Amino acid sequence: MEIIISQNALEWFKESMGLKKGDKVKFFSKIYGSSPVQKNFALGFTQDNDPVDMAVYTEKDGIDFYVETSDVWFFDGHDLHVNYDPNDDELTFDYVKPE
Repeated sequence: MEIIISQNALEWFKESMGLKKGDKVKFFSKIYGSSPVQKNFALGFTQDNDPVDMAVYTEKDGIDFYVETSDVWFFDGHDLHVNYDPNDDELTFDYVKPE
C-alpha cells in the first residue's frame, strides 16, 4: 500500500490545517460512512503528531501522511491517492489497486 499526495492536496493541508514541517496527518477508518473499498466505513483524517504504530507513510515537504497498522485493513490492498478539487474546494480520495 502507498499513500500518494498531490501537490494541490499538500497545499490544501498546509493552508486549511496550518501544517508545517514536522507535522503528521493520520488517515483512519471511521464507522458509519461510505467508501468504494469498505461498506459502512469511510476515510477520516486528522493531525496526529504522536503515531502509535505507523504501517504506511509518505513524506511531502517535511509533513508525514500515514496509516496505523490497525487501519490497513480498510484499504483492502489499494493505494490511497489524495487530490484536491478546486471546483468543490475539497479533497478527493481515490483507491487504486496496484498492478
